[in-house]
Amino acid sequence: MAIIINVDVMLAKRKMSVTELADRIGITIANLSILKNGKAKAVRLSTLEAICKALDCQPGDILEFRNDE
Repeated sequence: MAIIINVDVMLAKRKMSVTELADRIGITIANLSILKNGKAKAVRLSTLEAICKALDCQPGDILEFRNDE
């Protein structure tokens, strides 16, 4: 089982760079990259909200659950 973070998919759909998103939501590029690459252990709801606002999407567009069974 895994939670998949689809920030990269939404960035491509919105034609936005990681740098631009990081600037818009007020986090470092390094921290956004950790989240984008699925290495984050947690996501603050305020960060998820900021990402959704910046990318004009819903939390379900960013987070996905996969059951690998």
